[in-house]
Amino acid sequence: MEQTVEQKLKALYELQTLHTQIDKIRQIRGELPMEVADLEDDVAGLETRIQKFKGELDDTEDAIVTRKNMIKDAQGLIKKYETQLKDVKNNREYDALTKEVEIQTLEIQVCEKKIREFGFDITQKTEIYDKALADLESRRKDLEIKKSELETITAETEKDEQGLLKKSEKAETQIDERLLVAYNRLRGNANNGLAVVTIDRDSCSGCFNQIPPQRQLDIRQRKKIIVCEHCGRILVDEALTQEVAPV
Repeated sequence: MEQTVEQKLKALYELQTLHTQIDKIRQIRGELPMEVADLEDDVAGLETRIQKFKGELDDTEDAIVTRKNMIKDAQGLIKKYETQLKDVKNNREYDALTKEVEIQTLEIQVCEKKIREFGFDITQKTEIYDKALADLESRRKDLEIKKSELETITAETEKDEQGLLKKSEKAETQIDERLLVAYNRLRGNANNGLAVVTIDRDSCSGCFNQIPPQRQLDIRQRKKIIVCEHCGRILVDEALTQEVAPV
């Protein structure tokens, strides 16, 4: 059976009332869900950063060990060449061994320079690493507090919200599909989530623009769905709101 305009308006107003109550419950949570999500992102980002720095520090320490081993090898070769220098037979052998000693000495100097550079790099990265660890600990504590706050508020309001959501889903089935699409679009575009509003002091209670007397009369007659010329919200008369059963 086709609904009358009055029945459609009452169904819309009932749905709006349910959605407004749901919005109020969610407003109680405020920015907490977003804050929790942001903190979770911060923690994940810091964990990734710390892992990266740990890998770089390990690689640098390995490079230092490699250079120290190269120094030991070079020192061993120098000792070997210096021993051989005692038994050289001619200038050619002497020059060749002397050259090898110089090469290994330079190799040691290069390795020592690299070790100093690696040590400086480790000092810098360790400072950043330690700060990131401290930041991570701080963020984790903040996250724990915010999660606890959110869980407390959610526990207090979840039952009411779920009940209202079920009622709103049922109420949606009583509304024509095209009208429901229009309602959802209006609700999505409105900062306060209001798609259906009343007349208050001769004005739209959604945007507060004045409504002409003839327009107000048409709204009270409930013969057609009328929207505010300024904000596009669906308008209902105050008396209708009293006729809709409380939700």
